Amino acid sequence: MTIQRIKPGPRMSGAVVHGDTVYLAGQVANTTAGKSVTEQTTEILSIIDGLLAEAGTDKSKILMANIWLTDMSTFQEMNAVWDSWVSPGNTPARATVEAKLAAPPFKVEIAVIAAK
Repeated sequence: MTIQRIKPGPRMSGAVVHGDTVYLAGQVANTTAGKSVTEQTTEILSIIDGLLAEAGTDKSKILMANIWLTDMSTFQEMNAVWDSWVSPGNTPARATVEAKLAAPPFKVEIAVIAAK
C-alpha cells in the first residue's frame, strides 16, 4: 500500500494517507495565534477542512478527534465552534484534554483521523 504525504516538512507532514485512512497532524492557528479560543478553533477547523479535501475526504468521515486546550475553562467556547462545524449525524469519537502547547499564543490544537 502506498503512503501519501500532504504538506510534508522536515519535522512532520500536515496529513498522511495510508490506504483508506487519513491521519492529520495536530493543527494550530496560524493567523489567529494569540487571539480567542473561538477564533483559533474556527481557523483550525478551516485548516482541517482543507487538509481533508486535499486527501480526498471531508469532515463527515472523521473517525477520531483529539483536542488539546491550554485552559479547560474554555471548553464550552471551543465546543460552540466545534458543534456548529461538525457534520450532524457523523460525530467522531473524541477526547479533549488540558495541556501546555508548543508556544504560548496557541490555545487550541486539534488532530483528527478520517476515512476516505
